[in-house]
Amino acid sequence: MKFLKAVLFIVFVFAALAVHAQSSADLKRQRDELTRQLDQLNQEYDQTVNNKKATLKQLNLLKEKINLREEKINNINSEIRNLDNQIAESNSSVHNLQSQLSQLKKEYAAMVLFTYYNQSSYNKLMFIFAAKDFNQAYKRLKYLQQIGTYRERQAGYIQETQVELHVKINELDKNKKEKSTLLVDQLKEKESLGKEKETQVQVVADLSKHEGLLKQQQQDIQRKIAKTNKAINTAIRREIEEAKRKAEEEERARQREAAARAKAENKEAPVVKPRTAVKNLSNSEVLNATPEAARLSNDFLQNRGSLPWPVSTGSLKQGFGIYYDNEGIKNESYGWDIKTNQGASVRAVFNGEVTHISDVSGTYLVIIKHGEYFTAYSNLRSYNVKQGQKVTTKQVIGVVSTESSTGEAIVNFAIYKGLDPVNPKIWLVPN
Repeated sequence: MKFLKAVLFIVFVFAALAVHAQSSADLKRQRDELTRQLDQLNQEYDQTVNNKKATLKQLNLLKEKINLREEKINNINSEIRNLDNQIAESNSSVHNLQSQLSQLKKEYAAMVLFTYYNQSSYNKLMFIFAAKDFNQAYKRLKYLQQIGTYRERQAGYIQETQVELHVKINELDKNKKEKSTLLVDQLKEKESLGKEKETQVQVVADLSKHEGLLKQQQQDIQRKIAKTNKAINTAIRREIEEAKRKAEEEERARQREAAARAKAENKEAPVVKPRTAVKNLSNSEVLNATPEAARLSNDFLQNRGSLPWPVSTGSLKQGFGIYYDNEGIKNESYGWDIKTNQGASVRAVFNGEVTHISDVSGTYLVIIKHGEYFTAYSNLRSYNVKQGQKVTTKQVIGVVSTESSTGEAIVNFAIYKGLDPVNPKIWLVPN
């Protein structure tokens, strides 16, 4: 019974450690990815430092570096906490294994001593031959065999426990060394973070000398965002109105057919104004009026969470929802700002039809219709599709533009259900 409890305990400990090992592996992958992103930002930042005049791009890169550095430090803290838990569990496991080993050795030693002191009294042959009958002799023989087997099994338990104890001690040493390495890495990251924050203060001071120019640049960006949002809203409204117009024409055609049938049958046809019938339809019903549109809407919905990003390589710069700019002014983002490589291709995230292309403050906006859903791609340097063209998933529709004031290549991506913007996070595959 004691052995069974010991085995169950060891199985439980190993299961717990397996969970921690998986978590540790995930944290390490995250730390490696953060390190890779930091290295890439360092290269970009080094290029801007060559310019003696501080730029908005330099400040933005510093902010990204600081955010990533803080995220990496948090990641390291999580790894350290994870290791602390593993070390505590390993210490507990070592203590329990040592107690079990000590108990097993005591029991084994007592059994050996008992056998030694009583070996003349329990001579195997005499013990067997002293039996009353053959059946009892056979049972005594099996009893002696079981004693021998039990001794061998106990010796095996002792050896197995010693091996487990050795493994746990090595694992404990490994975790302690890994924790020591992480603490050193954490200290380096904190030092780098401190230096970057000092540099940020200096860059902000330099930029403040050109405050008027910077405010003008930021205002230009905000005006461009507002114009883009307005253009998207106008284009979608136009699509809805066009869908309603087609629905009205189809209703009139049905009424004419009904009137013709009624006349042929000498009956009075009911008169219903087409607009009265259509105006009660929701935007969703209007946009899904045709079987093709309804099927495309359903396909788009079925792929929620697995749509590809509009660029093959990119990182999220500004998410969906309310945010505050450098001046503390409240803003709202209706989509995602995705930072990518200069000259990167922008691609459709799903099958659909190009319904709108326009120039917004020197860059292009492309809107693709997917039934009642729309995807908008703005801040394009160029486009290679045309209005009314059918496109497929991951088909290249244009090239991202590079912001002259920041030197960054950012594509603005948004998803709408009718006139309502929705968060791309729940639609795009995790990057």
